[in-house]
Amino acid sequence: MTPRAVLFLTVFIHLLGFGILLPLLPYYAETYGANGTAVGLLNTSFSLMQFGFSPIWGRLSDRVGRRPVIFGSLVVTAGSYLMFALATSLPVLFASRILAGIAGGVIPTTQAYIADTTTPAERTKGMGLLGAAFGLGFIFGPALGGVLSRHGYSVPAFVACGLSLLAALSAYFVLPESLPRAARAAAIASRRSAPTLLEALRRPAVGLVLVLFFVGTLAFSILEGTFALFGEHDYGLSARDIGYFFAYVGSVSALMQAGIVGALAKRFGERALVIAGFALMAVAMTYTGSKPLFPLLLLAMGILSVGNGLTTPSLAGLVSIASTPDEQGGILGVYQSLGSLARAIGPFIGGVAFDRLGHGSPYLVAGLLMAVGVVLGVRIPSRSRVEISGRAIS
Repeated sequence: MTPRAVLFLTVFIHLLGFGILLPLLPYYAETYGANGTAVGLLNTSFSLMQFGFSPIWGRLSDRVGRRPVIFGSLVVTAGSYLMFALATSLPVLFASRILAGIAGGVIPTTQAYIADTTTPAERTKGMGLLGAAFGLGFIFGPALGGVLSRHGYSVPAFVACGLSLLAALSAYFVLPESLPRAARAAAIASRRSAPTLLEALRRPAVGLVLVLFFVGTLAFSILEGTFALFGEHDYGLSARDIGYFFAYVGSVSALMQAGIVGALAKRFGERALVIAGFALMAVAMTYTGSKPLFPLLLLAMGILSVGNGLTTPSLAGLVSIASTPDEQGGILGVYQSLGSLARAIGPFIGGVAFDRLGHGSPYLVAGLLMAVGVVLGVRIPSRSRVEISGRAIS
């Protein structure tokens, strides 16, 4: 197994476990008396921990290397799924999601690994590989979770625990360290601290990309956090049906990121892909909020998936290109922490809107946010200007 295959497996397992729980989490939580707001808070607790720990793991990986951080996160992830499987109350469910969020903060370390091993010209393609792992996690995770949920809500969590341990073993025995010892020593010896969120936002080439990532993730997380409830109450869908639905969304997004987005980025540039992606998602989100007939809802989700497949690796590639080698982990940690903050806020906003403003309202709000992203996307500098900015920082 090649190092990139192990890295792909690492990200895939993280998202597979997340995806396995996604369709059944609202139903499981409702057995303990949770309403839409409480379900939103469950997702929020996970993402708040990612927000806090993503920069920490990123900076730590700049100093001790990518491999030990990735391995440790997978072990902790396995423990969180075991706790979820053995939960007997809503507070225990919250504790398991908090622990999973802490471990989930490792994603920027996997992105830094890609940055260590790719040139700027190939960066978006490399980020697309990780994006495809995200998408495949959503293909198999929700579908697997929906099928296994027929045997009890704890069974999918036990399976996710086992898969996480398998990925940890692969990382321990096969994954080499991507960051040279000299680079780690330089990061430790350097007096320059990793940039904070505010410092990163002030950088011209980085700040706008960070804001766009936050806006897009906020909108998408509103859908993720409420769609199971939306499908259950307005379309009569079961946990298994919702699992298949998310699998469909993930398959389209993975197809875009695995084999298409890299070629499109070379031809049109990341800025064009970001603008087009946000525009597609704005239309799809708004139309979903109108509660269309089910076949048209499927079409809207397909359009949404294409848009997400265009924007996710393009934004990650741009922010990585604008960062110097000795701060890849730190900058990408800030990048992912903003995404985690958005995922913490989004499900809560969606849950409250679902309960108080109507079942379609979360997607109308998300559509408006995506439209804002189109406007902001026009201001993204070209890739060459981003590369110059990254060199100027060093």
